[in-house]
Amino acid sequence: MPTLTSPTTHPRRDTFRIPKRRSHVPEARAQVRRILKDWAVDGELAHDIATVATELVTNSVRHCRVTFAEIEVTISIRGCGLLLEVSDPDKERIPEPRTDDAQEEAGGRGLLLVAGLASRWGHELRPFTKCVWAYFLIPEESRCSSH
Repeated sequence: MPTLTSPTTHPRRDTFRIPKRRSHVPEARAQVRRILKDWAVDGELAHDIATVATELVTNSVRHCRVTFAEIEVTISIRGCGLLLEVSDPDKERIPEPRTDDAQEEAGGRGLLLVAGLASRWGHELRPFTKCVWAYFLIPEESRCSSH
């Protein structure tokens, strides 16, 4: 099984890339979990972040129409929270949560899960990529303690 590209590490920021293949989604989840463990983020918060990362990476793999693309995942501390960013080069496909009208269809409810687990989420177009992000508040007892 191919491995992830070497992570780029900066204080309070980690970035890695995976090929746009469904078989690499578990590797992305495992890498997110390793980063969170290294940062002493655990418990329910770590589970929620890993779940959202899996959903956003899966969406990029499934919907990005750019052949041979790479998916970039960045985790960083921002303010009193943690920012998860998943980017791909397909700027034409913007994420849209399913409406109640589409509930009968299989799939498509992942962004509702993201909205339920993250404090907030959204997307932005960058010069060469589209980024879907989710922000998680760090619990009060450890909030901003390292600033």
